[in-house]
Amino acid sequence: MINLGAEHENLDQKAYQILKYMIMERQLLPGEKIPQEKLAHDLGISRTPLVNALKFLEQDKLVESIPRRGFYVRLFSPQEMIYIFELREVLEGLAARRAARHISDDDIVTLNSFFNVFTVNGEIEDFKAYAQEDRKFHNFVAEVGSKEFLKSILETYNIISYSYQWEAREGLIRPPSETIREHLAVIEAIKNRDPKSAEQLMRRHLTNTIKLLKKTVNNGQ
Repeated sequence: MINLGAEHENLDQKAYQILKYMIMERQLLPGEKIPQEKLAHDLGISRTPLVNALKFLEQDKLVESIPRRGFYVRLFSPQEMIYIFELREVLEGLAARRAARHISDDDIVTLNSFFNVFTVNGEIEDFKAYAQEDRKFHNFVAEVGSKEFLKSILETYNIISYSYQWEAREGLIRPPSETIREHLAVIEAIKNRDPKSAEQLMRRHLTNTIKLLKKTVNNGQ
């Protein structure tokens, strides 16, 4: 009986991680109904662990349950995204500060690898590839600069950000040609082990997105 329970818990967690990945990678889009029967069949599991996983995701605010209709990937409004980015601004600013203090030489090598395939001058047209790099970069800073508790919080906020409903940009709110310089500036500050600049630059990067979101709300979009 103990082993069976552990097996069920393991299936719940596996389904949870897979569904979270699918939302993050926009394989399940905001506002989209989650096809439970198909997913259970594709994952080779029963409906029970899948529903348990969906309930965990509902607690994370990544999905919502609509009575008599099922589970849907949560669709966030621009105003809700402002709240999320305001939280990210503070927490990721802290993570960047801590990263600059504690980053190792090996981590700097990894940090240097981000955005290398993109040019600073000119338009960046591959939004999907850039969005993936953007996500990896922010998650890496959170991993290096924060303890497990803060990292877990930021991971959820970042998934919400990248699953945002602007489909044409793969969830990016601002164009890559605008944000790449901001990313590179944060990287440089962390590499130089400058905590104050790292925090300021990260917060400015996210504040610029907040300004655009507020403009969207004010324009009634």
